[in-house]
Amino acid sequence: MAGIKHLDRYILKNFFRTFSTTFFASIFVLLMQFVFRYIDDFVGKGVGYGIMAEFFFHAAMSLVPLSLPLSILIGSLMTFGNLSERLELMAMKAAGVSLFRIMRPLIMAIIVLAIGSFYFSDYVLPNAQVRMWTLVFSIREKPLELEIPKGSFYNGITGRNIYVGDKTGDALLDVVIYDYSNGFENTTIILADTGFISQSENKKKLILRLYSGETFEHLKESGDNKRPNKVIPYRRETFAHKEIVIDYDANFNELDPGFLEQQYVSKNTQELMYAVDSIDKRLARFDSTAMKRIKTTTYFNRNQRTAAESIDTTNITAQVDTIVNPKKQYLQLSDYYKKMVINTALTRSRVVQSDIVIRKNDVEWLKTEQRRHTIEWHKRHTLPFACLIFLFIGAPLGAIIRKGGMGMPLVMSVVLFICYYIIDNTGYKLAREGVWEVWQGMWLSAFILLPLGITLTYMAANERTLTNGETYKNVIKKFFTIFTNRFKRKNKNEII
Repeated sequence: MAGIKHLDRYILKNFFRTFSTTFFASIFVLLMQFVFRYIDDFVGKGVGYGIMAEFFFHAAMSLVPLSLPLSILIGSLMTFGNLSERLELMAMKAAGVSLFRIMRPLIMAIIVLAIGSFYFSDYVLPNAQVRMWTLVFSIREKPLELEIPKGSFYNGITGRNIYVGDKTGDALLDVVIYDYSNGFENTTIILADTGFISQSENKKKLILRLYSGETFEHLKESGDNKRPNKVIPYRRETFAHKEIVIDYDANFNELDPGFLEQQYVSKNTQELMYAVDSIDKRLARFDSTAMKRIKTTTYFNRNQRTAAESIDTTNITAQVDTIVNPKKQYLQLSDYYKKMVINTALTRSRVVQSDIVIRKNDVEWLKTEQRRHTIEWHKRHTLPFACLIFLFIGAPLGAIIRKGGMGMPLVMSVVLFICYYIIDNTGYKLAREGVWEVWQGMWLSAFILLPLGITLTYMAANERTLTNGETYKNVIKKFFTIFTNRFKRKNKNEII
């Protein structure tokens, strides 16, 4: 920063001090909210610290696009709020330095951040999201850590229910095991006074050692199902020591990330556009193929025999015209053959209808995939633009309210960001459901906040305040003047 002027260095130092603190704080808050969302999938799984640290790291990377605009908004608002409160901004303006000159180092810095955010979203974010979701699904598939409670049945082991009356250290007392791994009709009941449970060295087997117990097992054969009143024999076994080996893989088995490679979250902008073009071609080819299929293989094809012609009419004495006339042919048929013709036509119509429904669902799925890829493509471009908009909202707003610290600036920043999040999420849902065009939904927040940023910048540059009623009065008066002039001009043209 040796070549930067003292004023620019001072502005950047104040901004990045607040920006860095806010950025990591917002990452932490959003990360906790994300973890609470999936807390049920993580509790009791016994995942190692290394896996959890990797998950938190990639989850934090995935939250950068949401934290960056918020940090820029809070940082710029608090920076200019502090400068205004300490009268430093007024001193700069008194020295002939304009607001845009004061904001110039921040504008250049945010442009660099915006470009960096685009490349981050295009190259780093897809890999982080693939890795994060792979870990989420892998942890979700991992079985729970074996912790058998006392006084209630435990069904964490597939095919078995285990009841433990009490525990003394590692010993399980008054053990009852219902083994239905071979079907509920062949349930085996095991009772034991004492038991110990352990895992094999590779953590793929459970070893259950039981002492002083009994085993009850049905000896029901497959043929006995037809004779429900027959007495079913069973076998009773008394044992002093019994060892049972149960399949139970407690290791963390990471899933193959290949199932996410074709998803939109794993692609960069070039791959997203290629996928959208491919889906466009598939839809065009799909429509032409479907229309050709309906024309060539259904009841409505004139090149094939009609439903009336498919009936054997050799016994009909009526003379049939040489020119094919389905209506006339149908009227010449007997009631029996008319009914057959109607049934045939209905059958073919139902086939056409079912074929259309199936193909409609396929088309809807393709369109949904197309919208998802297009939405992801627009997300990569709306993030840099949101960073610039929030700079031109936060910096002028801080100069207008003339309040620094963590009070008013933080409250106003959070309120503005919540409004931005609601608008952006609404546009996203409208685009995802196909109610709006994708570009309309994804750029809705930018279209709404851009005029706000321009207005606040204009007010700050001209020393206007939010509480000055004369400002709003002049804006409203100017609006009505423009509207009245246009209305008078239109009436004058109509009279002429």
